[in-house]
Amino acid sequence: MSKWQLILWGFILLIIIIKLLRPIIKGIIGETAVSLVLKFLNKKDYKVLHNITLYVNGYKSQIDHIIVSNFGVFVIETKHYKGWIVGHEYARYWTQVIYRHKSRLYNPILQNKGHVKSLKGLLQHYPDINFIPIVVFTWRATLKITVSSEVIKISRLLRTIKQYDHGTLNDAIKNEIFDLIKLNNRKKPPKQSETYQLAPNNEQQTPDLEKCPSCSGLLLIRNGKHGKFKGCSGFPKCRYTQAV
Repeated sequence: MSKWQLILWGFILLIIIIKLLRPIIKGIIGETAVSLVLKFLNKKDYKVLHNITLYVNGYKSQIDHIIVSNFGVFVIETKHYKGWIVGHEYARYWTQVIYRHKSRLYNPILQNKGHVKSLKGLLQHYPDINFIPIVVFTWRATLKITVSSEVIKISRLLRTIKQYDHGTLNDAIKNEIFDLIKLNNRKKPPKQSETYQLAPNNEQQTPDLEKCPSCSGLLLIRNGKHGKFKGCSGFPKCRYTQAV
């Protein structure tokens, strides 16, 4: 095989690789752009998590961004599309239009509802959480949609978050929720025998917390339907509870 044939085959291989990786690259670009914008939030009021994978009740959820705040839990789905995005709130699929070319995408509102459902399952002992789902398109898209949900361009992201200014969670509960989500962020499904627990440095910072008798987690004060109770930080793997 001649030198030019090798160059040609190398060029063809490169094009194939780029096409295969394009969806991943697009996703990374969109998530990175949103991550940079979220850095402008006040760190005292907003605790931000990126690229979270949860396994709850047999389902896997990959969530681009979660913001745990005094005003609720924001669940953000990022989309890096160009062209017109045409769709309706309850339609299963939306349409991307680039000149005469049309392609379908799964309704990101429905996609984000699945993420919220997983978080509700993980945080079911916190019934007073206000979950706020937001779908964010980056600068390349033109939105032609009919929705009542928060589906916005990235330029409106901070403004949209800050319009929710009614405090519903105190700092202690906010920090508990943040730690529980972080503890349950897993890239692989947990083994049956595994339990989640706080890292040693967190345990040292909270010496007054009791150890869970069923596992090596810590007992946290939570609010339930019938008042306050103590629940294991390893929930949902460990479901131990205790009256206050």
